[in-house]
Amino acid sequence: MNAVLTLPEAELRGHVSDVEWATRVDLAACYRLLAVYGMTDLIYNHVSARIPGSEGQYLINPYGMLYEEITASSLVKIDVQGNTLLQPDHGYSVNVAGFYLHAPIHVARPDVQCIVHTHTRAGTAVSALSEGLLPLSQTAMRFHGCVAYHDFEGPAINGDECGRVVGDLGPHNVLILRNHGLLVCGAGIAQAFNTMYWLENACRIQVDILGCNRAIHHPATSAIANTVSCFSGEEITLANESQTNPVLNAAASTRHGGYGGLEWPALLRKLDRLDSSYRS
Repeated sequence: MNAVLTLPEAELRGHVSDVEWATRVDLAACYRLLAVYGMTDLIYNHVSARIPGSEGQYLINPYGMLYEEITASSLVKIDVQGNTLLQPDHGYSVNVAGFYLHAPIHVARPDVQCIVHTHTRAGTAVSALSEGLLPLSQTAMRFHGCVAYHDFEGPAINGDECGRVVGDLGPHNVLILRNHGLLVCGAGIAQAFNTMYWLENACRIQVDILGCNRAIHHPATSAIANTVSCFSGEEITLANESQTNPVLNAAASTRHGGYGGLEWPALLRKLDRLDSSYRS
């Protein structure tokens, strides 16, 4: 059993590396953005982020705080064995599901830095439909053929089930937990938030379409395939972008780099205008 370091939140910055602090700021921002865009469930659910360069260590929310309250200093550091490593003095610990659901994925998927899990109204509704997520909108087509499913077994607090969650997720970055909610993975925090933002919107659009009780226009298979290709992981740029754009963003033309990374600075500016305390 590892010793738990308990620190006043005001002193935490001086006891962690620059890499960990940067991860804390981005993860706190992710929680605040989920609150801003209506993807919270009171104090429940969780977003975790692996600390780059660490051995199986990740950050997660204190169980008892609203997402809109979370700061860089309030996040709890745990490891994939379930040990709490750094505990701020706010008096909150970690939701057990935040360990059982996240740790096995972090172990099995070293390519994943961030995992986001939600119980939104639209996401849960789509999770309960036998068809799952349908390619009825351009937003949903981004995920066509890239979504995995896991059947509901009860709250995710069983180690055996979490092994099956990992198996069902496989190499995918999107997992719909049947009758439960949504889970996404990302190579970075920005990418994970971006994936969840658009997955949630795809679910909201689908619920709206199905609720209209009107005949549905289904796009052609070729159109779906074309859209999947366009959204394959690179931000769409002009063929001659490098010659014509004096402020070319390199991440935009890198597979899995553009989506999320390109708009992350703008989202942080949005948060700073609303409430910059997430950085503390």
